[in-house]
Amino acid sequence: MSMHLRYAAFSDPGRVRRNNQDSGYASPRLLVVADGMGGAAAGDLASSVAVETVRRIDTGTPPDDLLEVLAGAVQRANDRLAEVVRADPSVEGMGTTLTVVLADGDRVGLAHVGDSRAYLLRQGELSLLTHDQTLVQGLVDEGKISDEEAKTHPHRSLILQALDGRGVIEPDLEILSLQPGDRLLLCSDGISGFLDDSELATHLGAETVDAAAVELVQAALDARSSDNVTALVAEAVEGDAPAGQSQPMLVGAAAEQARPGGGLADTATQPAVVVDDDEGTGGASDRDLEELRYAPRAPRRFGGLRLVLAVLLALTVLATGAVIAYQWSQSQYYVGAANGSVAIYRGLDQDLPGLDLNSLHEEYPLLLDDIPIFQREELQAGIEADSLADAEDKVAALQQLAKDCLAGIRPCEGVATPTDEPSTSPTPSDDPSQRQGERRRNRDRQGQQR
Repeated sequence: MSMHLRYAAFSDPGRVRRNNQDSGYASPRLLVVADGMGGAAAGDLASSVAVETVRRIDTGTPPDDLLEVLAGAVQRANDRLAEVVRADPSVEGMGTTLTVVLADGDRVGLAHVGDSRAYLLRQGELSLLTHDQTLVQGLVDEGKISDEEAKTHPHRSLILQALDGRGVIEPDLEILSLQPGDRLLLCSDGISGFLDDSELATHLGAETVDAAAVELVQAALDARSSDNVTALVAEAVEGDAPAGQSQPMLVGAAAEQARPGGGLADTATQPAVVVDDDEGTGGASDRDLEELRYAPRAPRRFGGLRLVLAVLLALTVLATGAVIAYQWSQSQYYVGAANGSVAIYRGLDQDLPGLDLNSLHEEYPLLLDDIPIFQREELQAGIEADSLADAEDKVAALQQLAKDCLAGIRPCEGVATPTDEPSTSPTPSDDPSQRQGERRRNRDRQGQQR
């Protein structure tokens, strides 16, 4: 059966975040959403690079193997991130989630990495198509917590796999069948983390896909979403897409990155010379522009005094603003690395010449070597926190993750399990904090011997 997608996409930075690290792409055949992470300047870059790379499979030619095409696109996006990091090492540690739907007739292929979600609404019934690759979802799968507890768990944002430019990515892949009237939703966790299934179903079932996308974003904002908010909504429609009536849409960071000149093109169209009528020029518009540029003008009365007062006022405003901004920065917290361990910092994860914007708040006995490589890199880049309590929650989540890694409960890249390293005592401790203390003492003794 010939079928295409009628679609709409909408993205908003949200009420808390300083910038939008989500990216989205929508067309009659392809939907892509990515949620970037890894620092203020790198998360948006990671998501936009991933989306720009994956959208190249939107060629209009039916693929021989949907899943093969999707798996290849995901890996190419990861390889492209590796190239970006090699070209600019300052963005190392960035990463992004990625959820992709590629349509072919009445079938769609789905590829998924991370915790951005895809939903299907069919005849009023909502179903989740993706499986979160997160620490909390792992706890649900193991029966340690319920689905309801997972929705409010303080560590629900810790993901176990993301595109970060390292190694081989193993996306979840699936083929699905569509029926006319089916609605698809691809969204970042700024929506799925703040709206329950009944709310999602209600808004996704709006009269049009445009209304559905707007309602979903607005509902998440009204629910006080603390993250960027992005929704891609598509409806399965019989027949081929109308020629020339369906232009692809880019939203979020990808749209900003794609804007040439960063807005300078707009200013280039402004007139080069502006003439003030109160300067006594009369019919200035009829005079030669070059004459107006170089013709001498009568000096303004008290011009020097006005300039001095204007400068003093500007300096006063800047100084006041700087004090307020610095005081605000000292009320912020983030989780980072210190002396090979996990630590909480007060302030912003950046410095200005001659001014320290952060200081060490507390260092924890949790070694970077005891957590997976991806989380290790996130710490090196700095993990944003909404408050001190949020930062402490993130550290607690990392401690739980390290405990599971050391106990061999889950595979953790770059972490040596108890079976991988020799015991330093007849009865090794199962307590990660004691094990970390032993490692640190052994390391200090080796340094003294050398």
